[in-house]
Amino acid sequence: MSERRQLINVAYRLLGSLADAEDVVQETYARWYALTPAQRDVIENPIAWMTTVASRVCLDLLGSARMRRERYVGEWLPEPVPQASEWSTTGTPADPADRITLDESVNMAFLVVLESMTSAERVAFILHDVFRYSFAEVAEIVGRSPAACRQLASSARRRVGGSPPPVPPAGRNGAIVRDFKRAWEARDIDGLIAVLDPNARAVADGGGLVRARLEPIEGAEAVARGLLEVVNATPGLVMLERTVNGQPGLVLQQGGVTGTVMAFEIADDRILRIWAVRNPEKLRPWTHL
Repeated sequence: MSERRQLINVAYRLLGSLADAEDVVQETYARWYALTPAQRDVIENPIAWMTTVASRVCLDLLGSARMRRERYVGEWLPEPVPQASEWSTTGTPADPADRITLDESVNMAFLVVLESMTSAERVAFILHDVFRYSFAEVAEIVGRSPAACRQLASSARRRVGGSPPPVPPAGRNGAIVRDFKRAWEARDIDGLIAVLDPNARAVADGGGLVRARLEPIEGAEAVARGLLEVVNATPGLVMLERTVNGQPGLVLQQGGVTGTVMAFEIADDRILRIWAVRNPEKLRPWTHL
């Protein structure tokens, strides 16, 4: 199980999809058990072997995923990781979130930036900067020289502005998201605008399966009006305070069914980015939360 946890953590950060990460781990184990006992006996470090295999499978998937996302309906967002607790409690995480280490490398803002990288940049950066693999080890995985992998990681680092960002203080962010929630529930447009950054941006991902805006909404007032349209068009909407990718977020339910998971980026005590995942295929792990 410790090996499985390691592989899930690597694959999720490389792919931004919990479902795809699960498939990668299954494929990795299938390849391991396809070896003869004699072949397995000569492998000195099984988890290193499995991580190499999983990373190579992810590298192949990233190439095909990029093509699929070009045909995706609307905006594509990473699949949010659930945690069965409110911000102020310590609840026991539900499967499969207990296999994802919730640190700065899985907050939604960071995962979104990863999508701007090439497949090779993403693999080199995640394995070296997040999981501390040497460039020699990364080179073996991606099939390039250590020097080339160093360049890939450097290029990726420039895209994110350095190393993975520090985790913002969840307590302070929770208070801001709670103010946002209260204003939204009260249909208070001035209250919403007050908690939003003037350059706020909201992105929704419905995957063409449910109703969602195909283009991002820009600007505090436009975002606030869009939010009011949602709550006015959704009778019985319930907003739950839940941890989303390690940070305070919201889960929207109607009739007990989770329809939206929202993650936030907060800067200078205002909400700068809102990511609303509505694609039901990405919300399966949230069904019972």
